[in-house]
Amino acid sequence: MSLGKNIQFLRRQKKITQVRMAEMFSVTRQTVSRWELDEIVPELSRLVELSAIFSCKLDTLVRDDLVDSEEIYSEIKIKRVKGFTMARYVMITPNPEDDVNRYMDAWAERSGLLTIDPNAKRIGWDFPFVSLELQNRFALHGYVAAYILPSAFATDCTGVEYALQNDADYAKLTIYDPFAEYERIRNGYKRILDYLQANGFREKPQENILSCFEYVYEKEGKTCMDVYIHVDSVSKSDAFTNFS
Repeated sequence: MSLGKNIQFLRRQKKITQVRMAEMFSVTRQTVSRWELDEIVPELSRLVELSAIFSCKLDTLVRDDLVDSEEIYSEIKIKRVKGFTMARYVMITPNPEDDVNRYMDAWAERSGLLTIDPNAKRIGWDFPFVSLELQNRFALHGYVAAYILPSAFATDCTGVEYALQNDADYAKLTIYDPFAEYERIRNGYKRILDYLQANGFREKPQENILSCFEYVYEKEGKTCMDVYIHVDSVSKSDAFTNFS
């Protein structure tokens, strides 16, 4: 890990020149260059300012290796997601994501959805209402899969719940090759929460708005996962770091 490389990486990601950063901190351009070359370490107060400018926690700036993550994670952006109607189903099993995705794919075939819209988007998210006893004793977990429905779609096919999603603002991050390592997805969520300066999700989600969801797809022969976190469904924190 190199603090200097992290500063340089984030500065370039924000499209800030060394001269501009020097002006922001009332230092010389040479000082910024020495920060990035690890010749000197910025004072703690300036590190806190840097984390605020870069929209990351101080721990992330100081401890993580952000340069190596460049090919794994995209830049985080705020995106307005228009409302939609979805057909969804939840499963609680030892392998719920694969199980419920297969179920919803079969439903999409039976219902005629994939005939009308072969590119219908399937999204998913964790189902959090599984007791610790079930998780620990039986390795059970929950996952929801949903297909976003075209506006004119109608079917008599049963076996799903229909739900409405309202317009909402989401922080969006793309994870490239997300299943190569388990930690990639977990760290992707952590990056967005850090970006939003959030500790986690609110205890009570907002009505007709998903707190988060994932969309997995193939692009140019590579598996990608878009992660969306609703900007108003998280608990905020003013703290940038936790040294414990």
